[in-house]
Amino acid sequence: MAAALLANVLYSTGFVLEKRALASLPAISVREPARLLRLVLGNVQWIGGALALAAGFGAQLIVYRTLPIAAAQGIFVSGLVLLLLLSGRLLGERTSGRERFAIGAVLGALVMVVLSLPHESHDTGAVGSDAPVTTILLVCAPTLAAGTWLYAVAERRVRRRHRKPATGVDYGIALGLLYGVSSLAIKGLSGHLTGLLDRPGAALLGVLGSPYPYLLLFTGAFGLVMSQVALQRCRVSLIVPVCTTVTSVFTAVLGTFAFGEALPEDPVRLALRVTGTVLAVSVLLVMPKHDPPEPIEATDPTGPTGPPPSTRVTKELTAHEPR
Repeated sequence: MAAALLANVLYSTGFVLEKRALASLPAISVREPARLLRLVLGNVQWIGGALALAAGFGAQLIVYRTLPIAAAQGIFVSGLVLLLLLSGRLLGERTSGRERFAIGAVLGALVMVVLSLPHESHDTGAVGSDAPVTTILLVCAPTLAAGTWLYAVAERRVRRRHRKPATGVDYGIALGLLYGVSSLAIKGLSGHLTGLLDRPGAALLGVLGSPYPYLLLFTGAFGLVMSQVALQRCRVSLIVPVCTTVTSVFTAVLGTFAFGEALPEDPVRLALRVTGTVLAVSVLLVMPKHDPPEPIEATDPTGPTGPPPSTRVTKELTAHEPR
């Protein structure tokens, strides 16, 4: 329980610190990963956020080994409240009434999915800790392809001239698919690390012989570049809840299949899982894809303080477009 709460604090703090750092940097692009890494690694605040996220990953490993999955998911979902509070207080981000309603709906959908999972102590043994390599590849390969394709579509929309400001829903869904694969890899990796203290050599060989560390490396490298670009362009208070929703639903639904966990036999739990999944997907499909246009200021936006960060990033993106 303490590790799960700590993971929430670390993840929320890490995302907010990275967002603050990215707001002060020039426009970054997935087409220039070396430049992106050079810029972020030269920013102390961003490094602090990255270290917080890495520590949150370590806490998450402990959670998956020591806490029932239903309890863990419930605490992780509650962490979104802390993220929204921090983004509003430290970043000045504001969500519209429609977005708050949508976020509340997806939180309710996630609670339904969590309640459909076994939560009694005697049920924890039914939770799978490993999956066949073929099954993992069949689940993860199409998901990674879909997430990459959706992210590329979002990138093309951003670079269109005269476009409306994007909310980041498409980015959040794409990253959620990517991190859903990462979540399955963390779940499998935590199962292999169970005997690390008793038989470290055998446990290490088991880890290296599984697809989990390689999936983590792939999703970690691509997720680092893709998430930083998305965070710089859009609001963290919308991207992270959408990303978390997709990741949690993906883990609960496809993770059940991949790790050989049976669907709930109880009709109430089965209804909760199906309803929660359908509700979460439906809300994501109808969420606003564009922000309303910003009101025109009476003062000159190019005065002594210069244009706002979002305008500066947009102009720099346009300036880097091929003619």
